[in-house]
Amino acid sequence: MRRPLAVPGLSLAALVLAAMLGLAPISAEAAQVVARVDLSSQQMIVYVDGQPRYDWLVSTARKGYRTPVGSYRPSRMHKMWYSRKYDLAPMPNAIFFRGGYAIHGTPHVRSLGRPASHGCIRLAPAHARTLYQLVGQRGMANTRIVITR
Repeated sequence: MRRPLAVPGLSLAALVLAAMLGLAPISAEAAQVVARVDLSSQQMIVYVDGQPRYDWLVSTARKGYRTPVGSYRPSRMHKMWYSRKYDLAPMPNAIFFRGGYAIHGTPHVRSLGRPASHGCIRLAPAHARTLYQLVGQRGMANTRIVITR
């Protein structure tokens, strides 16, 4: 039988209530993931448990398009998605965060570090896979995507 971990700030009553409701105990897997995208530097820094773990170049919206600024939770994930809007362009390891906007892998790695997309956030394929696996492990509810200018 698994025992709940002691968590500072949570009372015994809260832990008992969680157990009665059948909620999973708090664990390391429920830790926070934050992907911070800076549009001006075309860079993503991924924080895990408040510590920077990855620092990657991205491509965001080129002239005439836009990447939305704000703070989002992932809404859905697809190991492989094909854009219905842009000629079935492949979007591997797609993490959607606002309607049709997603973070995903791209074969156009030479464009990373400068605006080149229709609004999505493009990553190198290996980096997109790493982020996709991390969000899958930690959960979409424990992930934030923060996009700034």
